[in-house]
Amino acid sequence: MKKINIGIIGFGTVGSGVVRILRERRKMLADKIGTELIIKQICDKDLASRRNVAVPKELLTADVAAVINDPQIDVIVELIGGIHPAKEFISQALKKGKHIVTANKALLAEHGKEMFATAIDNGKSIYFEASVGGGIPIIKALREGLVANKFSSIFGIVNGTSNFVLSKMSDDNCSFNEALKEAQAKGFAEKDPTLDIEGIDSAHKLVLLTYLGFGRLISLDDVFIEGISRVSLYDINYAKELGFEIKLLAIAKKEEDSLEVRVHPTLIPTEHLLASVNGVNNAMHVASDLAGNLLFFGPGAGQLSAASAVVSDLVDLTQGIKAGLFRPTLNVIEDTSVKKLRKIDEIESRYYIRFMAQDKPGVLAKIAGVLARYSISIASVTQKERRRAKSVPIVMVIHEAKEKDLRTALAIIDKMNIIHEPSVAIRIEDI
Repeated sequence: MKKINIGIIGFGTVGSGVVRILRERRKMLADKIGTELIIKQICDKDLASRRNVAVPKELLTADVAAVINDPQIDVIVELIGGIHPAKEFISQALKKGKHIVTANKALLAEHGKEMFATAIDNGKSIYFEASVGGGIPIIKALREGLVANKFSSIFGIVNGTSNFVLSKMSDDNCSFNEALKEAQAKGFAEKDPTLDIEGIDSAHKLVLLTYLGFGRLISLDDVFIEGISRVSLYDINYAKELGFEIKLLAIAKKEEDSLEVRVHPTLIPTEHLLASVNGVNNAMHVASDLAGNLLFFGPGAGQLSAASAVVSDLVDLTQGIKAGLFRPTLNVIEDTSVKKLRKIDEIESRYYIRFMAQDKPGVLAKIAGVLARYSISIASVTQKERRRAKSVPIVMVIHEAKEKDLRTALAIIDKMNIIHEPSVAIRIEDI
């Protein structure tokens, strides 16, 4: 039976999960794929901390170079995360003739062109199933299961922290800060949750989904990013009254010859399956021309779900190595019908808008007058009475309008002395 030797760089949560699976299910995997997956070396700067898996001491090293330069190692699994030194380690490993498996969405989103070019130059592959959606096999589905399809849109709830916060606010009627504190207490949010709640983590993942779905390896700068920190309990409850749930969505949508890529809070109809995705779960809704509309759902993080995705990549690579095959950057083909990336100012959408305004006659007329000046049509409006309050919420749903026009109008309205807080505008998607 052929053997594939694996070097692992990063023996943290996911790394120890990968080791555990490869050791505990070694025979099962060998029987299934006709190949033994052998852990040759495990590298980490911290070798003293206890893990939930025991390994022989001779497998452990703090010397990255020893792993990268080992001529017997076929595949390097990089699980340290971040940009540096992961970028340097992967580049060196590719040049030493190693295939790469990684969960590093930030690195691939920000330096993917360079990384994939280095892989091609050296006749090696980079696999990254665990970088999006934990154990959900979305990358394999886009790459293989839906290989004959063309895609019109991908909508994803791809960040468990933000989804937990919004779900908690909706289910328990609590504030953003209360929900975030609970997420941190349960280990679902970092001490500094900025990457998650401000949409940056989702944007990293969207770059990779766009690459697979539309063949465009875009820059992170091409993605419009807006987080959930300004979503209040008012907005959660008013959205419910209107028949919507608020979710942080990563969106790649093709319309005619243009592609739009954006991450932001979004109102989606309560009857849509994405609206019921709660807690730390992730889900991706994919619209394809042959297979139709598909929903991929599951835990978006966790030691064993992410490790499962890494092992899946190892198995895929193993089959290619055995057959002597090389699939450059996963055989992604550019969609040549896409001529441009649409900027956020060009987007047209329906919107939910909340103003905090003075409670006196004529306020609504003044707001409506500015909107009308920019050809923005109101579909519905509700003024929520709050007795003895200095300001009252005015909630509007507007018909489809261009983002640039709406932002210009809101900037004017927000400067009026009748408005006490910056307005909140959230896009509506009728998925």
